[in-house]
Amino acid sequence: MSAQSFLDSLVGYALRRAQLKLFQHLVGGLAEFDLRPAEFTAMVIMQSEPGLMQADLARQLAIEPPQLVPMLNKLEKRGLAERVRASQDKRAYGLYLTAEGQALLEPLKALAVESDQIATSTLSDEERSQLLTLLHKVNAAPI
Repeated sequence: MSAQSFLDSLVGYALRRAQLKLFQHLVGGLAEFDLRPAEFTAMVIMQSEPGLMQADLARQLAIEPPQLVPMLNKLEKRGLAERVRASQDKRAYGLYLTAEGQALLEPLKALAVESDQIATSTLSDEERSQLLTLLHKVNAAPI
């Protein structure tokens, strides 16, 4: 069996190759806004869960809390997000998008949808739906 046939038989390998292809367009579009996919993802989560604690955001991003700090510093420095000290626990901070962050997120979401549609344009609507269902199923599997 050739190396390529072996690799092509692995779901993880195929998934990673597809993910790289899908992100090519998105990364380019986000770069125009000086953002990376993880920062965009963090903004989407903060929009849907205002006041989320840093540790919870790190968990949702599947990164260690210390890795989150530079990302939050960048978003805060750009005026896109802010950390607000929690009233119950003065050591904890809730995360919020600023008005500027909220305004920027709408065109970013449109860019993400367009990028996703372009990258999956070879799939029918049914195939795209099936792929999403299968990916969610794989993602939910215990490791």
